[in-house]
Formats: sequence, C-alpha cells, structure tokens
Amino acid sequence: MASVCINNVQKHYGTYHALKGVSTQMSDGEFVVLVGPSGCGKSTLLRMIAGLEGISEGTIEIGSKVVNNLRPKDRDVALVFQNYALYPHMTEEQNMSYALRLMKTPKNVIEEKIGSAARILNITDLLKRYPRQLSGGQRQRVAMGRAIVRDPQVFLFDEPLSNLDAKLRVQMRAEIKQLHQRLKTTIVYVTHDQIEAMTMAEKIVVMRDGAIEQIGSPLELYDRPRNEFVAGFIGSPSMNFIPGSVRDGLFVANSTTHLPLPAGARVDVATYGIRPEHLKLDDAGFPAEVVVIEPMGFSTQIIAKIADTLITVISSERLVLQPGSTVHLMPHVPAVHLFDRSGLRISD
Repeated sequence: MASVCINNVQKHYGTYHALKGVSTQMSDGEFVVLVGPSGCGKSTLLRMIAGLEGISEGTIEIGSKVVNNLRPKDRDVALVFQNYALYPHMTEEQNMSYALRLMKTPKNVIEEKIGSAARILNITDLLKRYPRQLSGGQRQRVAMGRAIVRDPQVFLFDEPLSNLDAKLRVQMRAEIKQLHQRLKTTIVYVTHDQIEAMTMAEKIVVMRDGAIEQIGSPLELYDRPRNEFVAGFIGSPSMNFIPGSVRDGLFVANSTTHLPLPAGARVDVATYGIRPEHLKLDDAGFPAEVVVIEPMGFSTQIIAKIADTLITVISSERLVLQPGSTVHLMPHVPAVHLFDRSGLRISD
C-alpha cells in the first residue's frame, strides 16, 4: 500500500491545456474517486498516475518516490480498464496469470495468487473459460482479478462499470467496495457517475475543465458544496436552482413567488438552491405548475415550473396529479443553499 501525492500537475496537448495545476493527496489505503463531466481531465490524471501519459509540469509521488520518469511497469500500480482489455485467445486463468508469468514468478506462487483472487471475486469456476464465454460482469471480475494477483501498491479504476447494465452496476459497486475493505489498498477510481462517487468513495475529487472544484467526503460535498457546479453535480436528482433576488427578507423569484430565507441572509443572493427531497407539499407554500409526474414506486417525482424555471420534487407519497395542475411547495429552510452572482455558495 502507498499514498499518492499529486503536486501542481499540468498537462498540455499543444496549445490545449488539459490539466491546470492539479494538486491533491490520496492517503495510504484510501478510496478516492475522481468525478466530473466528460472532458474534465479525470481520466488523463489517472493515466498520468499509471504512467500512460507524460507530465508537462509538476510531480506525482507514489509512496515517497517521485514517479514522473518511471515506466508504467516500475510504478507498482494496477489499472482496471473500462473495456476489460482481456486477451480473447487466453482462458481467464491465463489472463490473470499473464503479468506474473512475464515476471518469471514461480508456478506455485502464481497458482496460489490466482486461487486467492478467484475466491475473493467468486470466479473460481470460470478460470478455464474464455472471455467470449462470459458475461460483462464476469469479464470485469476477471479484469479485477488480474489486478489483484499483482498485489500492487495502488489500484487504478478507469470507469470500470460503464459497459454494464444498471442492475449489474449496483452489484459491482458493492463488490468493489467490499474488495477495498478486504485488501485495504489505495484505490483511485474515475467515473462520470456521481452516484458511484457518492456510494463508494471515502473522498471525492470533483473536477471541471482541467481543475479541481472541491475535495471532501461524499456528505461534505452534498451538504456544503463550494459552488453551483458542485451543488448541481453531486446528488441525484440534482439540486434545484431558482434565480431571483432578496427583497424585504424574502427571496423573490417573480412577482408572485416568494421563498423563505434562512435568518440573516445577505442581500447579494442571486440563486436559491434547494434539493428535491427538501421540498414538501404544503398548502401554505408557494405555487408551482405540475409539468410531469414520474411514479417511482417508493416515491413520486414531480417536475414542476415556477417563474419559468423547472424544478424537481421528490415526495414519499403516492400522488395522483395531472399535468397543468397546481401544487404548493414549502422548502425546508435549514436545507436551503444560497449562491452569489459568481456562483459561489454563501456560507452559513
């Protein structure tokens, strides 16, 4: 196991500035998720840790060693790819043992490592099969087993669940988290799916346009986002944002929609943020026009419109509503987030 320290890392592709002075620390044994929209630089950063991309400026340390100039095979990391990257002409046992055979590892040690990894991942009965004979989830387990047998200092996961169906993604999320709990090895995990980030990470690094927007635990980012981007990216469905201004102690979205504010709210508030689960149906609340009703079984999701802004409401009730009807909504004031004109969250 080892820590990973990223110090002011820059990446240039000609005139394109892909990473802009990224700095963060992954502690020994920590599960860190890099999350952000496509093109934010998260996969580029992961590939730089692995040694598959060069570093334009800055340093990357694994353990106490700067690895900028080390070849990938000398960094003692294992990368699990999105597309499995299994050799189709090899059995799963051969795929898992390939790197060990290249390192001239004794046969008995290889058998022991493969047996242990197969038991951890519940793929013992698949070892004699070829990739074409396996499902996507089974192939991903084999790819993880290939990483485990190397006993690396750091595991790197590059969107490993993107090719799986929704039910299997949920199952594999739990399996990867259990794997981390067993092995206690440092994991750096890249995804664009904020649900994966929230459910798996001990620490989340939110990225946008080649820079870090915020670092923190899942609940820190959910409860205290630094700005509108983080607030909207973390959480599903995402936070509602209502533009307006403060007048006479209320937030005014339009001439007929006034929203309650936390005590002592500043006058420079430009956006009112409230998560869908913090809006309740209440006759004393503000009016909103129902646009779409989405029954979820355990809850009902309402998409409504106020002041030309679409908002989402999650209710635990099984509601019978029609598009075009009016509901009245009351925000849970302690859960309100306020943002200034620059998009920064106004601290409470």
